[in-house]
Amino acid sequence: MWIIFGTFCLLEAARKFWLDPTADITKKRFVHISTDEVYGSLSDKGCFTETTTYNPSSPYSASKAASDHLVYAYYRTYSLPTIITNSSNNYGPYQFPEKLIPLMISNAVKGKSLPVYGDGENVRDWLYVGDHCSALLATLERGEPGQKYNIGANCEKRNIDVVEMICDYLDKRLGLTGARPRRELIEYVPDRLGHDRRYAIDASKIHNELQWKPSVTFEEGIVETIEWYLNNMAWVEDIESGRYRVKYRGKRHD
Repeated sequence: MWIIFGTFCLLEAARKFWLDPTADITKKRFVHISTDEVYGSLSDKGCFTETTTYNPSSPYSASKAASDHLVYAYYRTYSLPTIITNSSNNYGPYQFPEKLIPLMISNAVKGKSLPVYGDGENVRDWLYVGDHCSALLATLERGEPGQKYNIGANCEKRNIDVVEMICDYLDKRLGLTGARPRRELIEYVPDRLGHDRRYAIDASKIHNELQWKPSVTFEEGIVETIEWYLNNMAWVEDIESGRYRVKYRGKRHD
């Protein structure tokens, strides 16, 4: 529910700024960064479009859907120049280690078990974080207020395929762990509640209207991502241990 409250606070601050007669509002945009989770789960065919009906599967995704509706309501009610983006799964440097890709990299490097939800057949459309950033910049600079844009890379992969790709790369890069291929570390664990089966994004609107396309293939991006984590394992350990909280506690950020 904090997602909804946080969005409300940002919208109210933007609305007050927008109504201030002394403010410079030329070309200002309120870009709300959302997710494909709000659409729910897909069958084996089809993709999410900007007109797909919202159908969230969990309280978490429902709160994101509620935030989207709130943002659009501020456009309708107050003419606040809002834009909503719904992106597919991101990956890349600095992603916290509880997410699938950094967790698998960290555990595989250490020779620990690799927990995969359910049967590993859940499908996601993977988007490199740098490409997501360029898409957001495109919406900020050229997006039409009141519109929403789906952001994806047309790169569907099963979770288990992603995990095995990481295992194979690390085997070649670091050698086997305990004379065993890292695929043997994979452990299937009970599926999490409300876990959607498949996401897929139709990003043709942002391609056609804003001339944005992803530039990084998954094969390029996953190698760059793995190498970044290998070179920044101290950062990963600070996050996993919670030491990063101690480092920043009490520090001023003026």
